[in-house]
Amino acid sequence: MAKTITLTYEGTKYTLEFTRKTVEIMEKNGFNVRDIRTSPVTTLPTLFAGAFLANHRWLKDETIEKLFKLIPNKDDFLEKLAEMYNEPLEAMLADPEESEGNVTWGADF
Repeated sequence: MAKTITLTYEGTKYTLEFTRKTVEIMEKNGFNVRDIRTSPVTTLPTLFAGAFLANHRWLKDETIEKLFKLIPNKDDFLEKLAEMYNEPLEAMLADPEESEGNVTWGADF
């Protein structure tokens, strides 16, 4: 089950989520999670905005920016957001649960 964060603002509920596809879109648009340490002022709002792609793709940038400004406990929130961002990568790299019918591979070096 995918990790999500739910925000409620002025009676509207927003479900933030990252999928493999939304992470791919962000990366194609130049997002690099490693930039958080060197460029947090631009990277953290971009990470936040990317979390809306899965369920609220057409939400206006102004609304997303407003929501970001109003988030309390940003340190804890951003830590959860980063954990959520990593989930699709972890799922992609996980070994299949069943071994029957899986691909086998070997290297000659």
